[in-house]
Amino acid sequence: MATRDARSLSSEALETLRRRAVAAVESGASRTEVARLFGVSRKTVGAWVLAYRSVGDDAFRPKTRGRRPGEQLALSPAQQAWTIKTMVAGTPDAHGMPYRLWTRQAIAELVNREFGIPLNPATVAQYLTRWRLIEEPHLERMMRGRVTGVAAGRRPTTDGDRWIPHGEVLWVAWTRPHAPLEAPYRPAAEGRNLLSGFRDYFGDVNVLLAVSNRGVVYFQAGLGPFSPGQSTDFVRRLTDQLGRRLNVIVCRWPLRHYEILRSWPRETAGRIAVRFP
Repeated sequence: MATRDARSLSSEALETLRRRAVAAVESGASRTEVARLFGVSRKTVGAWVLAYRSVGDDAFRPKTRGRRPGEQLALSPAQQAWTIKTMVAGTPDAHGMPYRLWTRQAIAELVNREFGIPLNPATVAQYLTRWRLIEEPHLERMMRGRVTGVAAGRRPTTDGDRWIPHGEVLWVAWTRPHAPLEAPYRPAAEGRNLLSGFRDYFGDVNVLLAVSNRGVVYFQAGLGPFSPGQSTDFVRRLTDQLGRRLNVIVCRWPLRHYEILRSWPRETAGRIAVRFP
């Protein structure tokens, strides 16, 4: 009889097989004979007997299958760190990818190319939230502001405030993930790991992001504040990636850098309009 893979059996069948095999050995049969009789390896029979003699009947019950604790994530800590550093180091095209800005799909393709690990966009979104680079609750708050933001009929107050007919609507923000808490709110002692020590690992990461009507997230990350040239390049990349003109609703932006927004319509040759809900 060919040796079977006992792992393919159901839990009930495996428990029965273990009980019968151990009972046969305990009755005087050799492990080699029992292995041949039940179609498993002699080593497997020996492990079952030893386990039974150690813990009793509990040895017959199969343990829950699946990954051990700490193995539930598809990416190891080192792979996660590499992915974050790669995104912060430059836009996808700088890494040989056919995208102008990062999206969930672009990150999935990057991970698959580098590590051979397939991720779907929903899993990537969970990682982005876990890393606190792109937080879904904040995106929802941004989208809730659309009623005031898309009131296209109100009188424009600046040249950049004119609504572009049939333009793509995007909600835009400049965020600073993991910014240090003020002293009164900072924990007395913080553990240092990939997430709680984020800024120690990766530095002062800033993110420019845009969310479309369909919930697609486009973003660019970098170390330190974005320069006027970098922020203008961000909206140019948006128009290039979407292939159309944009109506941009600014939902979150550092006050000291607000003047940058006034230059966007002028420097993008009428390809975007900017509003502040």
